[in-house]
Amino acid sequence: MIETGRFRLVNPMASPFPGMDPYLEQPAFWSSFHSRLIVALADAIEVALGPEYYVEIEARTYFSEDDGGLLVGIPDAVVARDPSVPLTLPEAPARSPGIATQVSPQRVILPMPEEVTERYLEIRELRTGQVITALEVLSPKNKRPGQGRVVYEEKRRQVLGSLTNLVELDLLRGGEPMPMLGPTQPKDYQILVSASEQRPKAELYAFSLRDPLPSVPIPLLSTDTPIVLALQAIFQGVYERGRYQTRINYTQTPPPPNLPEMDQSWLNQLLQEKELR
Repeated sequence: MIETGRFRLVNPMASPFPGMDPYLEQPAFWSSFHSRLIVALADAIEVALGPEYYVEIEARTYFSEDDGGLLVGIPDAVVARDPSVPLTLPEAPARSPGIATQVSPQRVILPMPEEVTERYLEIRELRTGQVITALEVLSPKNKRPGQGRVVYEEKRRQVLGSLTNLVELDLLRGGEPMPMLGPTQPKDYQILVSASEQRPKAELYAFSLRDPLPSVPIPLLSTDTPIVLALQAIFQGVYERGRYQTRINYTQTPPPPNLPEMDQSWLNQLLQEKELR
C-alpha cells in the first residue's frame, strides 16, 4: 500500500479506469496488450475447462498494404534522414540549344506489403480435435477498411455458417464495428457471444468507458454448461503484469476517436484524482 497526499493506493500498478483503458489503443501498446490478453484468456479458459476439451492459441497471417507498410524494406539511410537537414539534389546539367537530353529517373517509394499475424483462440474437443468455440479479440486492422477487415470478415462468415460457437471481443473505440442486426445502442465497447444452436440470434454485451468489463459465458457443446470468464479480473492482471501504468503518459489526451465532452471531463477528473495528471 502506498500513501499519497489525497488517498491511499492499494495497488499502484492497477489501471486507473474502472474497465477498459482507452490509452491502450495507442499503436505503441496495443500489439503487446493484445498478445498478453490472448495468453491470459487461454490460461483462464484452460482452468475452467473439463477434461474433454483443450484450448489452443492459433494464428492467421496475411499481407497488407494498409498504413505502416510503406516503410518496410526501405534502407535505413532513407528512413533515418534528419528532417532538419535540407535534402539537396544534384543540379541538372545545363541544356545546350539544339541538343537532345536524356530524361533522368526520379526516386520513388513503392508501397510494400506488410506481413500481419493475428492470434485468436480455439476451444477444441479432445477426442476429435473439432473446433467447438472460436474466440477473437479484434485488432485495429479488423475494424478499418483494408485487407485486415476483408480477411477477418471472411473468417467470421465461415464460423457463423458452421457449428462453431463464436465469441468476439471488441475492446477498441475506434473503427467500424462488425456487422449485426438489431436495435443495438452505440457503446464504446462490445462483446458478442454467438452459440451455434441459437443462430441467427446472439447475445451482445455493450458497455462504456465508465463500466467494468462484464463476465461473459463461453459456450461449449450444447450438452455442456458454458464456462464464465471474469473479463475485468483478467484485464486487470494483464494490465499489472504489463506495467502499463508506468509506461503510459496519462497527461496526454487519449488516442482517437475523440471522447464526447462529458466523457472527456469525467476522464480528466478521474486521472487527476489518481494523481496521474
